Amino acid sequence: MSGTLLRTVCTGMLATTALSGVLTGTGPASAGTAATTTVDAEDLPPSGGDSVATLLTRLQTLYRQAEEATESFNAAEEALKAQTADTRRISAALTAARRALSQGHDAAGRMARQQYQGRSELSSYLELLLTRDPQHAMDQGRLMARAARERATALTRLEEAERTADALASASRKALDRQQTLAEQQRLRRNEVRTRLAEVERLLATLSADQLAGLAERERAQTAGAQRELLGSGVLDGTRTPSAEGGEALRFAVRQIGKPYLWGAEGPEAYDCSGLTSRAWASAGRDIPRTSQEQWRTLPKVPLSELRPGDLVVYFPGATHVALYLGGGLVVQAPRPGARVKVSPIAANPLLGAVRPDPSGVPLPAFTPPVLPAGATEGSDEGFGGP
Repeated sequence: MSGTLLRTVCTGMLATTALSGVLTGTGPASAGTAATTTVDAEDLPPSGGDSVATLLTRLQTLYRQAEEATESFNAAEEALKAQTADTRRISAALTAARRALSQGHDAAGRMARQQYQGRSELSSYLELLLTRDPQHAMDQGRLMARAARERATALTRLEEAERTADALASASRKALDRQQTLAEQQRLRRNEVRTRLAEVERLLATLSADQLAGLAERERAQTAGAQRELLGSGVLDGTRTPSAEGGEALRFAVRQIGKPYLWGAEGPEAYDCSGLTSRAWASAGRDIPRTSQEQWRTLPKVPLSELRPGDLVVYFPGATHVALYLGGGLVVQAPRPGARVKVSPIAANPLLGAVRPDPSGVPLPAFTPPVLPAGATEGSDEGFGGP
């Protein structure tokens, strides 16, 4: 999600004191995932006759809530994928166990029939006693012992197969129940996203062209101010190169510029914010978590003073937006509905911090940034009037 979402709601997010905390590693950039304060849309003032600032606050809040819901949907979808795979694995194991159990029952049935038909140990033992050929008797004895061992082994296998099948049947029922629960959670999260986006659409429908232009202009001005403050601090100064993997992730992200934002999308035709970052790093051969919250929670933090191209820049107190650092104070991001993958100022959103998917990666001695396509920086970072 792009724009300066929550700059009005979370006053002073990039003010000097907060920014110094991020730069020194004592503020949000070095903290764990922070709680996000949710403001219900109905608690915000109506749009009729409101000032641009009030409208911006209302719209930003709706967009923020939509992206929070999107990342919750992504998390539920990932959990459902993992559980579905686990359910399939257990089902396959259960099928194999039932097949082994059926074979064990067949073997037990054959032994029972042999005994009933007079080919049991007793008949063989009598034959041994009555034989006149000692060598034949010894051969028969060995055959009897082997048959006894085979029967004992078959019965043991049958008992083990029964225990395994029972355990897997129980696990299969639990896995299926878990899968159904996660599917319901996914449905609820999907409905939540749709509800939030419908609220955005309703609000936008009430605004005139002049109001929309005023919103975009005000937010651009906020972004420009925050960008000047960040770059003026000198924290991003110096030549920085990515690792080999980071360079490949960045090249992938640049190739996606111009593709539309779509919540829950992981490419190749559309992306949401974390769908873009996870796919970019997957293209470099490194799997990272799917959601922005998990990327922030699990990947190693890096201070902005050490930020290098390819690192992930995370935004908002709840870590609900993420972008790839391009270098030179710019990021590649999938902003939010109504916008497209593009290059934006790093301060287009309130910064939380940065993480590095390849902490052991060695920076390249030299790096030529990927050539940006025409119009890479054009269009709205905020998604207000379409791309």
